[in-house]
Amino acid sequence: MSLNKALSPDGKLFTIEIKGKFDFNLVQSFRSAYADVGNSTPKVIIDLRETEYMDSSALGMLLNMKKSLGDSVSGIQITNCRPQIKKILQISRFDKKFDID
Repeated sequence: MSLNKALSPDGKLFTIEIKGKFDFNLVQSFRSAYADVGNSTPKVIIDLRETEYMDSSALGMLLNMKKSLGDSVSGIQITNCRPQIKKILQISRFDKKFDID
């Protein structure tokens, strides 16, 4: 379980990658990852390519991030979801709150 963050060289994309389990153990590091996202970052990407498991605390973390960032970013996109992760997001109606692909 790990979390990596990166800002693109042009400053237009801020990416957070979750590897392994996306659960309560990542609360502090996830919050810290987006804490310094400022008005210059137009889009946040949550890359779940290597996420094997997601629980309700992960859903809460995503909602808290969306609320915290508000209008300081142009959008939040959740990408590269495995089928079981995408199903969790759809059942939770996150496809109405986030751009998911």
